[in-house]
Amino acid sequence: MSVFPKDFLWSASTAATQIEGSWNADGKGESIWDTLVHDGTGKIAHSENADVAIDFYHRWREDVALMKEMGLNAYRFSISWSRVLPQGTGPVNEAGLQFYRDLCDELLRNGIQPLVTLYHWDLPTALYRKGGWKNPESHNWFAAYTDVVSRALGDRVRYWMTFNEPQMFCGLGLQIGVHAPFERNEDADLMIITRNVLLAHGEAVRILRKNCPGAKIGIAPTGDCCLPEDDSPLAVEKARDRSLSPYPNYLMSNTWWADPIFLGRYPAWAKGELGTLLYPMNAEEWALVSQPLDFYAFNCYQNTVDLIPDPASYPECAGQGSPRTAIGWNITPDVLYYASKFWFERYGLPVLITENGFANNDFVMLDGKVYDPQRIDFLHRYLRQVARALEDGIPVLGYSYWSLFDNFEWAAGYDVRFGLIHVDYATQQRTLKDSALWYRDVIATNGDNL
Repeated sequence: MSVFPKDFLWSASTAATQIEGSWNADGKGESIWDTLVHDGTGKIAHSENADVAIDFYHRWREDVALMKEMGLNAYRFSISWSRVLPQGTGPVNEAGLQFYRDLCDELLRNGIQPLVTLYHWDLPTALYRKGGWKNPESHNWFAAYTDVVSRALGDRVRYWMTFNEPQMFCGLGLQIGVHAPFERNEDADLMIITRNVLLAHGEAVRILRKNCPGAKIGIAPTGDCCLPEDDSPLAVEKARDRSLSPYPNYLMSNTWWADPIFLGRYPAWAKGELGTLLYPMNAEEWALVSQPLDFYAFNCYQNTVDLIPDPASYPECAGQGSPRTAIGWNITPDVLYYASKFWFERYGLPVLITENGFANNDFVMLDGKVYDPQRIDFLHRYLRQVARALEDGIPVLGYSYWSLFDNFEWAAGYDVRFGLIHVDYATQQRTLKDSALWYRDVIATNGDNL
């Protein structure tokens, strides 16, 4: 008998900017991933952009048919804020809302549960020009956006996530400047940004509770963790302590975001790390930020590594000849077990694995097929660790592979292929990879064949 529960969410993930294309069609406004990659400064590999991406906006019906063919019972995707509200606030673009209504309806007709993320890094340009997440009104902007989306989709969507990886859109985009909006801010501004994002999350939860009775609500931060040297209690506690610390960088750490949201307080190390710079929060704001959630979602690919690796050495848990993906990420399957364990034990909520995946150099062979045995092996090893967590009594609600498709991978452009479905970017032809067929068989047996 499978250790996976009967209602386990077998899913795959995408994000609006990375797949939709149609960046200015049918009334859509620009996001920072539109405006700031059209400026000719070459911030994206090969000066590429997401103008077309994989044209999901026009091909979604055939893509949902592929999801059904794969046997998915859930699909995680994000809403494009500027497709719904072209200026970020104000008039609603009904064509944009209808696109998401139609998508959700098609998913449900095919037995696929929509898992919706409200914000996956694509701030409307109009709001960026008003200061973006530094503006004290930003949490109110997000509240208004959440209200529009949840009123439109609340009768179709059961699972909601407010933000995807605040560590990354703040850390990569606003601290070290390698993602849009390509800024380098000092700690004082990063405190303002953190506070506003936390308040925005709280406002969104309040509105989702009001507009979507019975909905399951969470947030999807990065969830990589440090791994123990062995399974001894001492080594496990040492790894746990490091995973809860400001490593590898306070803004990108797990507890910087999760402790305020799930525990209603700063992480224990915050005052020592930041002193008088630490953002202020009054009792009413803490209550808003830390409203009860239903699950702890997390994205997890490898063990926690240094933000800027030392080129003279190997990253932690790696060494000469150790397995890595095509973009150099460690292959450390037990990270899914330990991340599930650490976050469940700390925050006391069921966990939902919202991203985990493998970058490979995939291409269509002469026979028209895409063979990706490394991805299958990766999936097999990582899913066994999900089963291990379930066997240990950790309530894992579901697993969502990143990504359903090959797509626009942010600053890496189209060089990186994570997908279960191969996309020929010149023709937009879709091809199920061997890994998609293998995943289909896992889902059909509810993980019993792992």
